[in-house]
Amino acid sequence: MNYDFSVSAPREDTNAEKYALREKLFGTNEVLPVWVADMDIDTPCFVLEAVKKRLEHPVIGYEEVPPSMFLAQIEWMKNNHGAEFALEEMLYSHSVVASMNVAIEAFTQKGDKVIVQTPVYPPFFHSVIEHERELLKNPLKHREDGSYTFDIDDLKSKIDKKTKLLLLCSPHNPVGRVWRREELEEILELCLKHNIVVFSDEIHCDLVYVPNVHIPFASLNQRAREITVTAIGPGKTFNMAGFAISAVAIPNKELRAKFKNVYDRIHFAHGCSLSHAAFEAAYREGKEWLEALQIHLLKNYRMLDEVCKKFGHRIKLTPMEGTYLAWLDCRGLGLCDKELRDFFVHKAGLGLSTGISFGREGSGFMRLNFAVSSAKMAQVIEKLQKALQEHRN
Repeated sequence: MNYDFSVSAPREDTNAEKYALREKLFGTNEVLPVWVADMDIDTPCFVLEAVKKRLEHPVIGYEEVPPSMFLAQIEWMKNNHGAEFALEEMLYSHSVVASMNVAIEAFTQKGDKVIVQTPVYPPFFHSVIEHERELLKNPLKHREDGSYTFDIDDLKSKIDKKTKLLLLCSPHNPVGRVWRREELEEILELCLKHNIVVFSDEIHCDLVYVPNVHIPFASLNQRAREITVTAIGPGKTFNMAGFAISAVAIPNKELRAKFKNVYDRIHFAHGCSLSHAAFEAAYREGKEWLEALQIHLLKNYRMLDEVCKKFGHRIKLTPMEGTYLAWLDCRGLGLCDKELRDFFVHKAGLGLSTGISFGREGSGFMRLNFAVSSAKMAQVIEKLQKALQEHRN
């Protein structure tokens, strides 16, 4: 089947977060929003058809998570990522951030240290602080080619007996890294040595570009399985974040029991019956659609890369291996973070995420979501190129 990503349904007059919050975040509605990580691409038809079919039954009441839903995800993870999970290891969650907060509560106590590798998705460090845990920052190492890797020496120097949990972002948001096996194995070795649990946020695991390959942390070996809590879901892959459904895989019985103790106190329950149908359909029928989407996203990325290369040292695109979030190095523009935000809002008419919001290591950077239709990407490119040209002049 041919999938068309040339246009997408308008969202300006809906309650879509990225549009509804423009005035609040950017001070104007006159911006094209490319910040929050959902796509301006239509949710796949097979997901919507599954929801329509479920609506043929006139009762939408309390519903247990059907085993078939998790089994579809388990099969997907095995076939596409080489990770094997069992049905009893799976738990429903309405979001990865909610799961992360449960993990912090379950595996640490007040005053314990939690490792966060910045620049990173802001809830990583906000969640640690809100739970009154100590933030152990292990900034990523920025290499000469613009890419990032783990700073293992820095991590070794900071770990102590109070360090209990590592929050891993894999693939990494916002720097776009798809971690290599040898990189993950170095993290694993340290965590095993110091009895550190790994919460692995793998929500972007399907959005990886060849020749890169996502390696689930729990799939490294049996010892990795025993210390890993894996957060996965279809929300990013199939643009269905509005269904508020994801999953947590915890092979270790002891860790699962600790997680469940907090999880049950909060009362996650089983979510929405419509979300169950959407979740299962995405994993049962989504392979061909995803392959077409990846081709489209890579085309958008290359268009963005061409623009950045035209303006030399002023703006650089961080090498992209995964996600649909471009990490723009804008330090060459010579603007402070506030001026940089204003440049994109008022000169380019684009609403991006500020790099500084991902930690101080993000100062001078901006994050741009290029998961948009071809028509919208053409607008993004035109606006960005015009603003950069005027700035150069």
